[in-house]
Parts: sequence; C-alpha cells; structure tokens
Amino acid sequence: MLSPSFPQRAPWGTADKLRAWQREALDLYFARDQRDFLVAATPGAGKTTFALTLAVELLRMGEVNRVIVVAPTEHLKTQWADAAARVHIRLDPRFRNSHWAPSRQYHGVVVTYAQVAAKPPVHRHLTEDAKTLVILDEVHHGGDALSWGDGIREAYASAKRRLSLSGTPFRSDTAPIPFVTYAPDESGARISTTDYAYGYGRALADGVVRPVLFHMYSGKMRWRTSAGDELEAHLGQDNTKDVTSQAWRTALDPEGEWMPAVLSAADRRLTEIRQHVPDAGGLVLATDQTVARAYAKILHSLTGQQPTIVLSDDATASERIEKFSQNDSRWMVAVRMVSEGVDVPRLAVGVYATSSSTPLFFAQAIGRFVRARRRGEAASVFLPNVPVLMGLANELEKQRDHALDRQSKDDDGLEDSLLESANREEEASDALTQEFSYQAISSLAHFDRVVFEGQEFGQLAEPGTPEEEEFIGIPGLLEPEHVHELLMQRQSRQSKLRAAREATEGPEPTTTLPQPLHRTLREQRQLLNSLVGLYARQAGEPHGAVHAELRRLCGGPAVAQATVAQLQQRIELLRKRVRS
Repeated sequence: MLSPSFPQRAPWGTADKLRAWQREALDLYFARDQRDFLVAATPGAGKTTFALTLAVELLRMGEVNRVIVVAPTEHLKTQWADAAARVHIRLDPRFRNSHWAPSRQYHGVVVTYAQVAAKPPVHRHLTEDAKTLVILDEVHHGGDALSWGDGIREAYASAKRRLSLSGTPFRSDTAPIPFVTYAPDESGARISTTDYAYGYGRALADGVVRPVLFHMYSGKMRWRTSAGDELEAHLGQDNTKDVTSQAWRTALDPEGEWMPAVLSAADRRLTEIRQHVPDAGGLVLATDQTVARAYAKILHSLTGQQPTIVLSDDATASERIEKFSQNDSRWMVAVRMVSEGVDVPRLAVGVYATSSSTPLFFAQAIGRFVRARRRGEAASVFLPNVPVLMGLANELEKQRDHALDRQSKDDDGLEDSLLESANREEEASDALTQEFSYQAISSLAHFDRVVFEGQEFGQLAEPGTPEEEEFIGIPGLLEPEHVHELLMQRQSRQSKLRAAREATEGPEPTTTLPQPLHRTLREQRQLLNSLVGLYARQAGEPHGAVHAELRRLCGGPAVAQATVAQLQQRIELLRKRVRS
C-alpha cells in the first residue's frame, strides 16, 4: 500500500529559510536531473534541512511517493523523523524488519545501515513497492562492513532517486561506498566524485559554522613496561610512534594529573563562554566506558554538578542526549556514539580524551562543536599535543575525497621506504608491541599553544599561569574575522608577561632536549626504521623481529630510549646486511 499523498506546495516550500548553499545545491540537483547525487557538506551546515527540502519538492511533483532515510545510529532515526515532521513529512522511526511494509499513515521510514544489512529483501520490497527516494545519511558508513555495502546495494538498486549525504566523504581504507561515483585522477587512482561540496572554510565565512580554537596540551608522562622498566616522554616532542602512543594513553589515564588539569582548564573556558552564552555546554569524548565514568567523577568534583553520562550499551542513551540538548547543564561525557550526527547545538567546549586518530573520526567529533546558532559564537576543543592530532587540527578546512587505489611505491627508494615505515609502525609485530605494554605511573599537563585556522599561538606554560589564562579567557561571543586579531593581541601580551617574569626570576628551565641532539636522534631513528623496512622486505621478517635481533646483537634499550651512538651501531650493522 502506498504512503499518503503529499499536499501541493510552492517550490522550495521553505525557500526563505534556506541558506545560500542549500538553494545552490537544489538548483544543481534539478538542473542535472540524475538518479544519484552526492552532497558533501561540513558538519553543522544543514544537510538534513537540504535533504528534507528536496524530499518535499519531489513528493510535491509526484516524482516520488515514498521516502526512506538510512541513518548510522538508532538515535538518529528519531532525530530524522522529528526533523521531517517539521516539513510535514511523516517518517516511521520504529519500523522493524518484521513489518515488511510501513503503516499507511506514513510517507516512509527511517532505518539504520545495520538494519538494512540484516535483512535486505525487506528493504528491497519497500523500495520496489513505490516510487522511492532513498536518503543515505553519512553514506561513508556503507563501506564499514562487506555485509553493509552488499545489503545497501541489494536493497536500493531499484530506487528511483538516491541522495547521498556526508560531512566527511572519505575513508581511511579502500572499501567502496555504494552509489558513489569514482573517477580516475591525474595519476590514475580512482577518487570519489562529489556532485556538490560545501566545506568548512566557506561555511565559516558564511557564518554557518563556528570558528574552532584548538587548545593543545603537552606534558611529562611516565609509565612502566611489562619488563619492569620505567620510561618517560613528553607529549609534543618528536618521539617514535610507539612512545607517542604510550605517552598519549598515559595522559588520558584518569588517575594521573594530566586529565584533571585539562578538564579544569576546559571547565574554566566553559565558564567564560557561559557569561555570553548561558546555556553553552561541554562534551568529553572518552575511549571507553570505564574512563568515561572516571572523567565524570572528576568533573563532578570540579563543578559540583553531576555530568550526563552517555554509554553505547545504555538503553536510555538517546533519551539522555535529548535531555542534555534541551537543558542548560554543563557537561556530558560519552563514548564514541555522539561523535557523529548527534545535533546538540549548545555544545561549545570539547575535550578530545580518546585515542581515536583517523581523519574521519576526528572530523565527525569536531563537527559536534561547530554548529552555529547565532553569529559570533566560538568553540574551543582541548587536545593532547600529539603529531597526528596537531596535523588534523591544522587541516580542518581541507577537503578530502575517498581513494579506492593506493599509490604505487618504489621499493628501492629511501623516501618511499620511510613512508612505508611510518605507515607500518602502528602494525608492528607482537614482539615490538609487547615491549611497550605498560602501567601508567604519572602525568603532568602543560598548556602548549592554541591552533586556529592552521596558525599557532602561545608558548609552553604551567596550567593556571597568565599565559594559559590569556587564551582561556577569550570572549565567548566573537566575530570569526576578529578571532585571529584577538589571538595576536593575546600572544603579544603573553610574550610581554613572560619577558617581565624572566627579567625578575630568570628564564624558565627548558623541558626539551637541546635542538641539535633532538634533530640527530630524529634523523637516526628515521634512518634506522627505513633500513629495518628494507631489510624486513628482503628477508621476509616482521619489523619487530628485526628490531629485536638488532638489540640482541648490539645491546642497549628500545629505539625510543637508545642514544645516538647505539642507533648508529645498529644502522651500520643493518647496512652491511642490506648490501649483502
């Protein structure tokens, strides 16, 4: 049975409320008149409004008489249904695979990717039973699992119209995304083709999204390996990837001093913003449920208020998010599930307390804080100063596409072997990974810098000193074009404060290695890793096994703790083996 007819309405039923990019995308959609259409718009730009306006028009024209929305999560099903109701489209978010057909009172249904993959024939029947528009929300999830991609292809192959939406139309793997067109670039690699793109840079200029200030924190970390050795490293220094990973995990340990110091700074920033935006809220993204609860206890002790805790296995998670979005409480602590698509516009401060570091997850996480309600609202996100996050923060405006093909490498080239070594370090053998199994001992936090639009402001300082407070105290309402100017002013004052303090107290002790030695260590580690990569390919051995053998023959600690002389000794030995 078909869904109810849709009343005749003027074109673009809510055109006076549409943003310029949404009108442009609608005009382009009807000008091209193609079955598949991919819109890539930065999180917070209004993809849902665009999609539902298009659905209204297609229903009015009689081009379709059923609408199916595929969303990533159960929570988003209700969110889509509520948004659709505001433009008089009735979607059933409670549709189950056992139903086979929607109720006659609805124009369509909202389902999840997992739901479609579980029983594709049900959804194929829904699609074939009417002239159907399928809206694939955050379509990159169609490549999350083979069954998901296959299920979506089977279910919606016969759809009359398919609209794909994504805030981040790229993946770090090469799993193809259903109904996305791929075309070769100049190198021959197949790259996803976007029909309409609206990036963060343009959205910021249009006042559609907030400017984001990244408050970077470094500090000294100590931990104990499985062998009983105590190691120490600083976040923000050029460590090996393994040491950076363990230092990062040590920083996120709720038992140390790093997380309480960063949460305290973030809460002070939230207080500053709430002077101008009284209902502004904060979100801590945690790695797992145990640390999420521990972070909530820290925040409770800091603020006297119990934060909202959102856990993925909690049946009331959606209700908790909805309640938080509508009240004016200070903090929510959550694990992953609110990193994408969840619309809580009052979120203005974030703490990135997770070890996830893919561009996809990072972009979706930051997307929770950029949704603008009125011009002048700014967002602040507190990050550990690790290279991968620093790079992602500096490239927030970068438009990414999804590549199906890996670039070919010259196995004999030193530059390519360095790249391969970097790419494979995270996948080192168990022998090397176990060497860094650890128990956190202690962690200290240092405010490092603020990153805004790819530029860095500030210097290393103790938490609570004037340098840190200069940036925490930035007004909560500020026009985007004035943020950079204010940061420059704050940095100038900060430099004067530091100079005055050093004049009376002497220079602060350095916490980093002397630059020449630092550079030498980095160069020797890179050269050793590149040679290990070359030899591992020649011998067919895992990288970890090669490192372990070098340590056995030459003596000394792991690469991260080895001196320049010890690294050079291993390099010379390995060079002889590579030549032979």
